[in-house]
Amino acid sequence: MKTIETEELIRALAKDAQPVKRLPQPVWRALLWTLLATASVTMFVFWFGLRADLTAKLAEPRFIAEVAAAFLTSVMAAAAAFCSGCPGRPLWERLAPLPFLAVWLFSLGEGCWREITQSAGPSGFGMDWACSEKILLLSLLPAAIMFAMVRRGAPIAPLATAGLGALAATSLAAAGLRLFHTQDTSMMLIVWQFGTVIVMTAAAMTVGHFILPWRHTKVAIR
Repeated sequence: MKTIETEELIRALAKDAQPVKRLPQPVWRALLWTLLATASVTMFVFWFGLRADLTAKLAEPRFIAEVAAAFLTSVMAAAAAFCSGCPGRPLWERLAPLPFLAVWLFSLGEGCWREITQSAGPSGFGMDWACSEKILLLSLLPAAIMFAMVRRGAPIAPLATAGLGALAATSLAAAGLRLFHTQDTSMMLIVWQFGTVIVMTAAAMTVGHFILPWRHTKVAIR
């Protein structure tokens, strides 16, 4: 087995090195993704058609809070995903979407409690696979854009980056879904919409190493 001297290795790496273009700051990449992803989701929202009672729903503080919390979860998850691909960034940045995710969950949970207490038990709950299917549909293009962008960074935390990227895409899809899907029962929302976001985020984390692998370069030592 040939022993490689440090200076020899440095010369070999320098010889084969290619010019590297510095990536924009994570905040600018997150802004670009948000603009592109929001445009994609908006296109689908108008394709399905805005809900007839949207004007009335926009006057409800809880509806505004839930949609805003989902959207802000998406924006902060996108920023965290891009930060997690930059070596040297603080680890706490990966937790940036959690406060907004908690507000979203609390708002839905409070609605569930009201529905249960006012009706002496859970009511209006049933199967609604259409929610999950539409969230998946709306999140496909945002997720594709996200992973194309994060792959340009360093995959130092593939599980976290993949999970945050999926959270960004699916949260944005869930926010868009509320604008045309007329399901407003909190119990249904927390299971079929919020639950779908969490399941898809967890699924993306399990395949993070495959989505964001290290790209190895072979170095010839002479």
